[in-house]
Amino acid sequence: MDSKIKKLSRLISINLLFFFISVVIIELFFGYWFDEYNFGPYMREHRLKKIPYQVTYDKINYNYDYLRNSLAFRGAEIDPNNIKIIMVGGSTTDERYKPEELSIVGNLNNKFKEKEISKKIINAGIEGQSTRGHIANFRFWFKRIENFKPEYIIFYIGINDAIFLLAPHSDLQDGFIKNPNKLESFLDNLKSRSIFSDLFRKIKFKYYKKTEEKRIIYDHDYAMNKNIKNNISYLSYHEKSKKFDLDKLTESKKNIVNKYLKNVDILFDLTNSINAQPIFINQPALRHENAETLFLLNYSLIAHCEKKKYKCIDLAKNLKALDNFWWDRIHTTPIGSQAIANHIFPKLLKFLK
Repeated sequence: MDSKIKKLSRLISINLLFFFISVVIIELFFGYWFDEYNFGPYMREHRLKKIPYQVTYDKINYNYDYLRNSLAFRGAEIDPNNIKIIMVGGSTTDERYKPEELSIVGNLNNKFKEKEISKKIINAGIEGQSTRGHIANFRFWFKRIENFKPEYIIFYIGINDAIFLLAPHSDLQDGFIKNPNKLESFLDNLKSRSIFSDLFRKIKFKYYKKTEEKRIIYDHDYAMNKNIKNNISYLSYHEKSKKFDLDKLTESKKNIVNKYLKNVDILFDLTNSINAQPIFINQPALRHENAETLFLLNYSLIAHCEKKKYKCIDLAKNLKALDNFWWDRIHTTPIGSQAIANHIFPKLLKFLK
């Protein structure tokens, strides 16, 4: 009896050893351990995501899956060779709080189709990113995508810079490019390099669907009604220019302006370094907690663009906005995103031509 147990134990041990050796060999030959284009510990929170949402707007419920593909862009899988234009920004670019087709990027792409133009903008927005996060993208995201050669990069910037630009956290925490927890970052690195882990995530991304009960719910109508009750309304650029003393603001907030414009120059150079052309767009908001700072950054960006001969669109000054363009104080409703796309499309088309 003892001899049989020993033989069985030995057989199990040999099989386990063979199994682990096989796994190691497969990982070494087919994994991404030495691949220069592997994401490593970066972009873990922004790759292969499928999150069910329900958004209510104008008494209509929109049920959809918020997708980020294996390259970390919003939307379905895409061949990097086919990426010619990307739009970089924070949550106001990402717009996970509405279906993709109702976002600014979605509306712009619909306009390309209507004009029978073979252009498509790929959404590269990351929630919480300011310009310093956008700079980090070039090192920790874009350079890890093989055959990534966009012709244009659109930067939709301002809102997050007014809040986060001078914050003490690191560039990698700006948009959560890398998990700050050392253990979790180490595990993220292993998972992204493992062929088995990556295949499992891709299969799960393609086929797995969460139950309806797990949908994340946002009610735009409720939030807009709350704005009305709190007398929160949109101030036009002209009204802000009367309310805010531009000279005093420029002097008191010169540190953030200098940092912001320095980052704009860095983004310009980084974009040129990959043989793409940058386009900068500033951002309006219904009500911003740092409204004076945002107003100054929007003004400073356009003045800087004129001085440097950069391609820029002054959305903050020229958008004829209404209160219902935003469901909260920063993020746009479907009608707001459509209005923004309508405004910038003709100017964007001139730059793209």
